[in-house]
Amino acid sequence: MSNKMQSRFTVKTNTVKILFLSFIVFFTAASLSYAQDAAKGKTTQHEMKMDKSMKMDTSMKMGKKGNIKEMMKGNHSSPIAYKGVINLKSIDDNKDGKIYQCPMDFNVLSDKPGVDPKCGMKLKEVTLKQAKNNLTKYGFKVK
Repeated sequence: MSNKMQSRFTVKTNTVKILFLSFIVFFTAASLSYAQDAAKGKTTQHEMKMDKSMKMDTSMKMGKKGNIKEMMKGNHSSPIAYKGVINLKSIDDNKDGKIYQCPMDFNVLSDKPGVDPKCGMKLKEVTLKQAKNNLTKYGFKVK
């Protein structure tokens, strides 16, 4: 092989190596970024159809103590996912200005501590103002 041909071959080989390493670095960085987002609990934006009045999502499983009839009577001790315009003050049964909200599914609310029946996360105590901010940030309507 002549020096000129060997030089061209070396340049092509180096170019392929650089492209391959660039791809590996990009893929690794993208994977790490995705893993960090998942570890921080970041989720995609919640999608939900909104009704004109507050309605409960009856498709989810209820806890041992809770059932739909209790919720219809105004007992907000079991976590439930709300749809439509959400009236936070009506959920605050003890009128202390605080409710429990799922940190992932912001429309899962209760007046007592509990676990989100959708994702299994522990509900976090928040003020009515914090709950309203979380809900409106993700497109839910609040009264």
